Amino acid sequence: MNSNRKTAIIVGALILIAYGVLGSFFLESSIIVMLLELISGAAIVGMAVLMFPILKPHNKNLTLGYAVVKIIDGVLIIVAAFIILSSSTLLLEVRDWIYVNSTYLFGIGFLILSYLFYQSKLVPRFISVWGLIASILLLASTLLNTMTLSPAIPFIFSHLPVISNELFLAVWLIVKGFNPSAIASGSAKTDINEV
Repeated sequence: MNSNRKTAIIVGALILIAYGVLGSFFLESSIIVMLLELISGAAIVGMAVLMFPILKPHNKNLTLGYAVVKIIDGVLIIVAAFIILSSSTLLLEVRDWIYVNSTYLFGIGFLILSYLFYQSKLVPRFISVWGLIASILLLASTLLNTMTLSPAIPFIFSHLPVISNELFLAVWLIVKGFNPSAIASGSAKTDINEV
């Protein structure tokens, strides 16, 4: 098994692990929620680090932007994890603020990733287009919901498309991996740039 195939499997697994935090909202134990959020934040940072060398040959600047956004997102989730143990109302409000802004960071990061996937053809185009549409919907609905007193767009319409796309992507990466010809094309671009 080559390193790109291993990376695809690990990234797919990290996506699934990062979603472990979704279940933590229904738990009563602050310690368990904190641990799940720490794992989720670390998984998000891990995805950014592992995807960097795969994406970089296709678009260096956007790949750097993707990595920065995802690392900030992961670090904020790690900070939010520690805040949950606080009894301070102010810190708990900071935690809520982190999660609202984390949604924007996630949406921007996934929009960039979907565009990079579309551009590079590392995964089938239908996954990329689905991700682009879902990211834009998430960002627009989050902005609209933030500006109104009550949620204008229900969670099922704002978040479900992007969640289902990312979970589908995770399974695709684990089962199929990256498109080998797109990897070869990226390697050729890197070789040409280094000459």
